[in-house]
Amino acid sequence: MLLNDTAAVITGGGQGIGAAIARTFADNGARIVIGDLDEARAKEFAASLGVDAVGVGCDVADGDSVSALLDVAIASFGSLDVMVNNAGITRDATMRTMTDQQFDDVVAVHLRGTWNGTRLAAGIMRANGGGSIINMSSISGKVGFIGQTNYSAAKAGIVGLTKAAAKEVAHHAVRVNAIAPGLIRTAMTEAMPAAALESKMGEIPMQRAGEPSEIASVALFYASQMSSYMTGTVAEVTGGRHI
Repeated sequence: MLLNDTAAVITGGGQGIGAAIARTFADNGARIVIGDLDEARAKEFAASLGVDAVGVGCDVADGDSVSALLDVAIASFGSLDVMVNNAGITRDATMRTMTDQQFDDVVAVHLRGTWNGTRLAAGIMRANGGGSIINMSSISGKVGFIGQTNYSAAKAGIVGLTKAAAKEVAHHAVRVNAIAPGLIRTAMTEAMPAAALESKMGEIPMQRAGEPSEIASVALFYASQMSSYMTGTVAEVTGGRHI
């Protein structure tokens, strides 16, 4: 029970990697607030966890919405100990065809959303004696992928944001780390054309896609005191892809 009696907020927690993180945290004793743009999905999933959990509608690109999400954690559980900035979208297109809106939407959700969550959670945590913030980057932010100038830019920006924020709040016992997943088996990857999936598999030394639970385990490590002397780091969970 590595997170016993802690309160954790997870954005984009209604499905995929976010849901896997929420379930792993719940299994380790945390009380959970699920933030998701789809409020009904957030509430339904929170109810399925079988622990103290609340589902809340949240648009991470809107600072007021994120602030309201964190207020729910304080009101429901009396603290905010762990913040996972996981919410994300994709709007893939080549630079030639990508619209300004597609670029702005992805940057707003991933980069501004992570900034909103990091800034607001850090403010609460520093006043309460510390906490752990976990930001979701991507291997795409390290190497860049065709058709993802928006996504790769945002995910690379999350790494820089994480390192800068970690330096700002370390002396307040607030730790800020990032996870960079590779190819993870989710509904999105399972819908990929077979040829594209095979091509990506050829880049992975472990010769398989990762499971959401394998990202959740790393998030658990960062959330817990097992990583108490780590801040500003980026864990690549990629099966060795692009090492």
